[in-house]
Amino acid sequence: QVQLVESGGGLVQAGGSLRLSCAASGRTVSNYPMGWFRQAPGREREFVAAISSSGGNSYYADSVKGRFTISRDNAKNTLYLQMNSLEPEDTAVYYCAVRVVGPTSRLGHEYDYWGQGTQVTVSS
Repeated sequence: QVQLVESGGGLVQAGGSLRLSCAASGRTVSNYPMGWFRQAPGREREFVAAISSSGGNSYYADSVKGRFTISRDNAKNTLYLQMNSLEPEDTAVYYCAVRVVGPTSRLGHEYDYWGQGTQVTVSS
């Protein structure tokens, strides 16, 4: 079992920055790809970013490319999402997830463990 706990969300003005963290426990996640997803009110969950187990490869949704950066510190069993130039459209609950079987994926249903989420609100 893997437990994931996100932190770092909050209220920020448009153009501002936030850094989300996702701390894993119960099992080392250094061998597994991880990802960030988000869900806004009334909308389906959507892919934000994903990173390979080594951190050598990363993938982004077009809507966040160039603004968000995913990274990981395997020594700390922690995943990060640096979010810059935030827009009101980025307002959502952000979830981290880990996939223990298979390669890095943009598909939420292929991930096995999820955190409880952290709220990000961007005001205009």
